[in-house]
Amino acid sequence: MPEMNGYETTKAIRNLPDRPDGKEIPVIAMTANAFAEDVQDALNAGMNDHVAKPIDMSILISVITKYIEQ
Repeated sequence: MPEMNGYETTKAIRNLPDRPDGKEIPVIAMTANAFAEDVQDALNAGMNDHVAKPIDMSILISVITKYIEQ
């Protein structure tokens, strides 16, 4: 992303003053950075979940389903 990384973008979405739903919309990290500290960084940035690349479609579907069913 040319202007912000995923962490910065998530923080911006979570703090949109005119979009209270920005705090509730699910944000899922999809990244090759898959160490425990990377997962924690994503969660600390306000993301709801983390899926490591290469993407396993069954894991991705499971994670998406978790947030659709809430």
